[in-house]
Parts: sequence; structure tokens; C-alpha cells
Amino acid sequence: MTRIDAHHHIWDLARREQPWLDAAEMAPIRRNFTLTDYARVSAQAEVTRSVLVQVSADAQETREFLALAAASEVVAGVVGWADLTASDLPDELDALASSPGGGLLRGVRHLVQGEPDPRWLSRDDVRRGLRNVAAAGLTYDLLTLPHQLPAAIETVRALPELSFVLDHLSKPPIATGELEPWAGWIRELADLPNVTCKLSGMITEAEWDGWNVSGLSPYADVVLDAFGSERIMFGSDWPVCLLAGAYTDWADAAETLLITAGLSATERDAVFHGTAARVYQLRTESGAEDSLRHQ
Repeated sequence: MTRIDAHHHIWDLARREQPWLDAAEMAPIRRNFTLTDYARVSAQAEVTRSVLVQVSADAQETREFLALAAASEVVAGVVGWADLTASDLPDELDALASSPGGGLLRGVRHLVQGEPDPRWLSRDDVRRGLRNVAAAGLTYDLLTLPHQLPAAIETVRALPELSFVLDHLSKPPIATGELEPWAGWIRELADLPNVTCKLSGMITEAEWDGWNVSGLSPYADVVLDAFGSERIMFGSDWPVCLLAGAYTDWADAAETLLITAGLSATERDAVFHGTAARVYQLRTESGAEDSLRHQ
């Protein structure tokens, strides 16, 4: 089974500062990570294609990622950044699509988790921007914390024309073992057909030095039951995952979670391949696209 990693990052600290890495606990990943590094570690988990996801609120980073993706044998799509509240957002999305590698732009993401307003996604200017994302034929990645899920639910419901992807299960409190109210909100979100979920970011929400599969299972089971395998995709969140384990540690744990939950080989293939290929409409290894969104 070939695998798609629907969520990973790279960064060059000489090119662009990453203030979030200044915290003491981030020391293990306070260095450069390249696509060459990524290709080496992801191959160990039989990953053949990936989605490179924005790190900074910087459209220039997105342009750089698109150009790198165009020259990469692994990266099949990019989720970049654009200012959702900007009045010229349609022009910016057109410019990104026209830049080198722009045909690999598959979605947009904003670091909503860092917004102090828990209802940021419900703002009129944000909703207008999300409609522009939909009009451009792109997806939108939801990076939220649990308390921001009510606004996310309202927004997904209000914009049925836009395909949303929930990152990292919305970062449930795995380290404390609490399920509610997160689980209830996840089920409510999953009732909406225009949203899928990434099985990603789990080990860094657990105790970094003491996590195990049994501690992750209740959270994985909630999303598997709510979304089903056809609406869940595997993501490594590399190199952030290195805070809690190696790439292969998480990939092996994810597979164990799926097997323990009783998923068939076909259902596991959907999580590790089919959902991401369909939702992000990714090119194949030969360079052709799995669908014809960008014509």
C-alpha cells in the first residue's frame, strides 16, 4: 500500500524566523528541516506523496513552497497561506495560482488557534474570504483548538460550497484524558458533509515522553466513528511530531489505531491514501492529477 502524508512542514530559520520555536520545550526542533530531510524519513514509512502545509502567515512562504513542490518528486500539493480578510484576496489567490508551481496549490490555512477571538471564523470578513477560497476551487484547512469548534461548526454549515479539512482532530486534551466537550463538538462537526479530518498531531497533544496507543485510542475512536474512513486522512505533522516521537513511531501508531478499531484493509487504505488523494485532488507519482480540478 502506497501512502500519502496529508500534513507536513519544512522551514529554514535563516530565511524566515519562527518565533514559536523560541520556547524552551521547542529546542529539539529549533533547526532547519528540508524536503530532502522529509523525503528520507517519510520513505521509511512507505510514503510516496505528501501535502506540504504552511507554517507562517506569509504569502511569500507559500510561493516558495509552491516552487519547491514543483521540483519535488514527493510533494503533490501545497496548503498555503493568504489573508482571508483582505479585500484583494481573489487577486492574491490568482497570483499564487499563476506563480511557479502554482498548479500545486490545493488549499489555504490560517493559524486560527492563535486568534484570541474564539469566534474569529464567524466574522463577516473571514466568511467573505472563505467564499473566495471556495470560488478559487481550493480547500480550507481548519487549525482550531477545542473551544473554537462551535464557531467552526457554524462556519462549515454556513459554507456548504467549501471543502473543509480539520487539522489534528482540533487538538483534543489527550494529555489529561478528557473527552468532553471536544467529542460532542467533533460529532456535530462530522454531521456536516463538507468537512474531513486529519488523523494527525495526536502524539504532541499527549504526554511527549509517556504516550502510548491505548491513551490515543479513545480520541481516534471518536473521529473514526464520527467521520468514517472515507473522510479521514493520515498526516505526520513532521517535524513537529519529533517532539514526541520519530516519524515512523507515529506512522506505526496510526496504523495500530486503525487495526485496533477494526478497520479493514480497504478502509485503512482510504485513511492512508484515498481520502487525501480525493479531497486535495493530488497528482499521481507520474505527475498526472487524480482529478481535473485545475484545467
